[in-house]
Amino acid sequence: MERPDKKLAVEKISDIFQNAASVFVTDYKGLNVEQISDLRNQCRENFVYYLVVKNTLARIAAKNAGYEEMVQYLKGPSAIAYSYDDPSAPARVVTNFAKKAEKPTIRFSLFEGNLYGPEKVAEIAALPTKDELYAKLLGSLNSPISGFVGTLNGLLRNLLVLCRL
Repeated sequence: MERPDKKLAVEKISDIFQNAASVFVTDYKGLNVEQISDLRNQCRENFVYYLVVKNTLARIAAKNAGYEEMVQYLKGPSAIAYSYDDPSAPARVVTNFAKKAEKPTIRFSLFEGNLYGPEKVAEIAALPTKDELYAKLLGSLNSPISGFVGTLNGLLRNLLVLCRL
C-alpha cells in the first residue's frame, strides 16, 4: 500500500527530472548540517534548488520520467541540485562550494535532457550565465553602431580642424 507522502515525493522528483533545465545528482556524504545549510544558501542566491532525496523514490521517479539509465547511479546518500532558469548554475554553485569543502561530489548530471557523467561537469560549470550571454550579444549588436558613430565623430573633428586653419 502506497503512502500519500511518498507518492507526492515521487511526483515532485519526477517533475524535476522532466521540467528542470538541469539536474545534478550529488553525494553529500561527509557534509555536516552547517555546510549543507551554507550550500543551500548559496544555491538560493543563484536561483538553484538543493534537495536531499531517498534513492528508492528517486529511482521510481527516474523511471516515471523516462530516464531509466539514471537508476544505476542512484546509490548512497543522494541530493539533487537543479534549476529551471539557468542550466549551468547548479554546476557552478556545487563546483565552487566543493572547491572549499571538498564535498559534495557530483555523480552525474541531466543537462537539458541529456545524461552526462562527472567528467562533463567542469565544462558545464565554465559556461557563462544567461545574463553574461545577453551582455555579449548586446555588445556585439552595439559594436557596429558605436564604430559608425566614432567614425562620423572623427570626420567632423577633422573637418573642424581644417576650418580653423
